[in-house]
Formats: sequence, C-alpha cells, structure tokens
Amino acid sequence: MTLITDGGSTKCDWVLLDNSGNVVFKTATSGLNPTVVPKEELLLRITSNEELKNVFEKIEVLDFYGAGCGTITPRSILKEVLEELFPQAKVSVSEDLSAAVFSVTAEAGIVCILGTGSNSCYFDGTEIHAPIPALGYILMDEASGNYFGKRLIRDYFYNQMPAEIAAEFKSRFNLEADEIKMNLYKKPNPNAYLASFAQFIFTQQEINPYFYALIKEGISNFIECRILCYEKAREVPVHFIGSIAHFSEKIIKECFAEHNLELGNIVQRPIDGLIDYYKNSIQKS
Repeated sequence: MTLITDGGSTKCDWVLLDNSGNVVFKTATSGLNPTVVPKEELLLRITSNEELKNVFEKIEVLDFYGAGCGTITPRSILKEVLEELFPQAKVSVSEDLSAAVFSVTAEAGIVCILGTGSNSCYFDGTEIHAPIPALGYILMDEASGNYFGKRLIRDYFYNQMPAEIAAEFKSRFNLEADEIKMNLYKKPNPNAYLASFAQFIFTQQEINPYFYALIKEGISNFIECRILCYEKAREVPVHFIGSIAHFSEKIIKECFAEHNLELGNIVQRPIDGLIDYYKNSIQKS
C-alpha cells in the first residue's frame, strides 16, 4: 500500500492507496513543517491519529510532500521520524512544490503556493526548477497567510487599521501582548499561528477597501519576487495552489492583467490532484 501526504504548516492531508490505486482512507493531522515543529511534536502529531497508527506496519511506500522540506536538515529530521513510525515503508520526503506541480499541470508553467506560507517554481514539462530557496515566514512568504496575519497584527498595534475593523479584530482574537509573544517565540508553528489571523480578511462578502489594499500589496510583492524572476513568466501560464490564492482570485486576476501575465488554474487543496496523479502512475506500472 502507498501512503501519500500533502503537508502544510497548518494541516497535513494523508491518503492511503491500495495496490490498484484506489483510496482506502483519507485523514488529516496538524501541520508537520519540520522547520518550525520539534521532532517530539512531529512524532506526537502523527501518533495521535488512530487511522495512521493502524497502518504503521503495513505501508510499503510513503511519499511525503511538505512545507519546510526544501532544505537538507529539516527534510532529514522528518524522514527519520517517518522511518521510525513506518518501519516497512520506503520513505521519501520532498518539498511541497512537487505536489503542487503534480496536482495542477502536466505542461510547462509557473506553479505558486499561497497558503500558510508561499513559494514558486518553474516546471518545464519534465523537471521542476526552484532557484530561489524558501527561507520561511521571517524573511520571505510574500502574500501568504502568515504574511497577512503579521500585517494585521502590526497595523492593529500601530493604529494603522480603520477603527471599526480594529474593534472587530479585537473581538475575534486574543490580542494580549503576552499571548502573541508566547505563540511567536515559545510555541511550535509560529507561522501557522500568524496565518490564523489572515482568515479575518476573508470573512466579509464585500471586500473592505483596507483589506483590498492589503491583499493587492501582498500579491504585487509576490509577483515581483516570485513570478517575474522567471525568464518565461510572460510566456507560460501561472498556476496557484492554496487557500489564500483561492480566496484572493479576483485580486490576483487584476494584478495579472496589470503585469500582462496569463493566469492558469487556481486549486485550493492539491490533495485531490495528487491522488489522480498517483492513481494513474500505479495503474500504468
């Protein structure tokens, strides 16, 4: 049996496939980004899922595609954890960009992730090219959930948020300074914590001018840093994966028109496309 995982910083989707490529079950755990989650917590989050515990000894192939797995050290940490829990499995750990590409296109294009974090790559139809490393929520992640969460918190405390929005923001979240600092500097997943504030932007049917300006600035920054860096940016479609992209589709289209870019597919959750990719691969083998 084959276990595939689309691992974000906030949540991980797991799908078990039998040897014919049929879905045995789908389940989820909390995020397993090895860059911001300690090894002990990674183990706890996986072992807390009963469906996964029941198949620890039965998995033959485990392919994990995850946020934070783009560099050697965190990738090795997570691979060690998975090999410990799934002793019979051939384990591979790859960056989430691979899953994004597999789920959204089979042809040349630029593939972007806008979820808890953000990233991009160029897919030439065969290989993935990602020349700029993803350095995470402190240095990069333009237009991601944690980017917008950080902006909301800063605007609130610097009194740069409209008064009526600030009042609503205060009513929805615990904005005690100690609470914020503990989550950012002492607890696992500070990036997912920041991203939890971003949902506030998308709770209204009609986008407020303040939110509109915030999103457009973030998308514009992402285009400048993560799309226009590719020579073929204006020659191939640009695809998006992730909830932020899904809820920002209208503004993405506006920004693309301004930059003369071709918008491809926008997929909120890549796991379904990943299932199709694996099902086809298993049936061809």
